[in-house]
Amino acid sequence: MSEPFPAQPSSANLASSISEELRREYDLRFSALQDYRVRVWKILTAQFFQQYIPRNGAVLDLGCGWGEFINQIEAAQKFGMDLNPESARRLAGGIQFLQQDCSQRWSVPDNSLDAVFTSNFFEHLPSKAHLKATLIEAYRALKPGGKLICMGPNIKCIPGAYWDFWDHYLELTELSLREGLELTNFRIHSCIERFLPYTMVNKRPAPLWLVRFYLRLPWLWRFFGAQFLVIGTK
Repeated sequence: MSEPFPAQPSSANLASSISEELRREYDLRFSALQDYRVRVWKILTAQFFQQYIPRNGAVLDLGCGWGEFINQIEAAQKFGMDLNPESARRLAGGIQFLQQDCSQRWSVPDNSLDAVFTSNFFEHLPSKAHLKATLIEAYRALKPGGKLICMGPNIKCIPGAYWDFWDHYLELTELSLREGLELTNFRIHSCIERFLPYTMVNKRPAPLWLVRFYLRLPWLWRFFGAQFLVIGTK
């Protein structure tokens, strides 16, 4: 006699399971290089991304992880959103943590954010429907003229290595994401096929002086970049 099908987990148990899996994945991938990652993001925020974030404004880090971006960026009001419960412990004081599904309504008012930033996050969403719902929420929460800043692996540049991570689901290019932003009413501020190299995981850390040098020379990006940078404006 065959065994009966196991009972389906409740919504609460499923959410708890997903949160625990995220915690373990972050620890497995990033704990060994965390100090280096923080130093790299300090350079990235100060030398590049700060130009898009008003220091007297409000910014939300979508898929904030361990806070490498949101802890470093300068802004009057800062939010971090993630399902990983470990994020709450990693965020600096004064940052409001939102532990929630990003495709559901965000716990921020309409027209309240100057910028939404996201890095290496959209590829982890389970479907284009989840991504579209997330873009709609970002548009709702942004002030008129506010920016959605998106960075992530470009499937055109790394078709094989893209699948080296267990939780990569969505295949995105700069053009497909651009179209998604346009379909959710964003105007395109910039669309760059190749920006930063792909990943710091399982790679020999580059000297920090080289990171600064790379950012100053955009012509190098088309040779070494494998992540897109797409910025939409409300």
